[in-house]
Amino acid sequence: MTVRNAMLGAVAAVTAVALSACGGSPASPNADGRIKVVASTNVWGSVVKAVGGDAVDVTAIINDPSGDPHSYNSKPSDVALVKDAQLVIFNGGGYDDFFATLLTTETEKAKKIETFPLSGKAHDHAEPETTAAEAPGHGHDHEVNEHVWYDLDTVRKVADQAAADLSEIAPDKKAAFTDNAARFGSAVEELHRKLDGAGKGRKVLQTEPVAHYLLDAAGVEDVTPETFSEAVEGETDIPAAALADVTRLVDSKQVAAVVDNVQTENPAVKQVVAKAGQAGVPVVQVTETLPEGVTGYVDWMTKQVDALAAALRG
Repeated sequence: MTVRNAMLGAVAAVTAVALSACGGSPASPNADGRIKVVASTNVWGSVVKAVGGDAVDVTAIINDPSGDPHSYNSKPSDVALVKDAQLVIFNGGGYDDFFATLLTTETEKAKKIETFPLSGKAHDHAEPETTAAEAPGHGHDHEVNEHVWYDLDTVRKVADQAAADLSEIAPDKKAAFTDNAARFGSAVEELHRKLDGAGKGRKVLQTEPVAHYLLDAAGVEDVTPETFSEAVEGETDIPAAALADVTRLVDSKQVAAVVDNVQTENPAVKQVVAKAGQAGVPVVQVTETLPEGVTGYVDWMTKQVDALAAALRG
């Protein structure tokens, strides 16, 4: 899985056009009274589920650990699913543009949460003046990164927004939604505390910049060569010089860990991961969707945060 041509604001723009049209009618709840929620991926679906509890029926269009929102083509069944939703949630920021095609005049009455604009990251990462340390080949800490479910502050914002939207749909359950969001937020804040300071003075490599914001929270330095990341994201051959740099950093144990997006299918990346294992450099596995066997967002993220914190603290 790679990041392809992240067109920031593309989903928001298409959504705005769809919502400017007239018509549509409110979707009805399930026969059992639960609120119908449709998410682009199971990550954001799990956040709404944590807030809504038994009062919501959440369906994620991409629920497969190997699914790729960047290249997903929507199906007629997806259109029908979203048409009946009372709340939809998607990432935006160029990550799951397919979802914008599902938003039509028939969905304009549904509540909508687009998480990337809610994060404020497009503004936070305005392109700075380039310094020598930030020149090509020295990483890309200041680039906009659309994987905001790894930004714990954003996830709390999304949970609070979900509570507000669900409360408008079902006012009689407002207290439960608010309490659930507060408990969820406390659990996410605990994850933040686990990472705080864990990466001070430490360096890591990433096979793909998916967990960018998690590394920011840990205060770790990402020394992945920019040309390496660009090749992986663009699904092109990794330049020999970049691969040599990464291999040297691993072999000489100049990095505390290799953070590996296990959904990236690249033979050279797999060789780097294998070399890290041989060199005794910890490999921290991250994913873009919830793997099988996890109970929700907090369960999933706790496993990743614990693994990262343990690797960074040695």
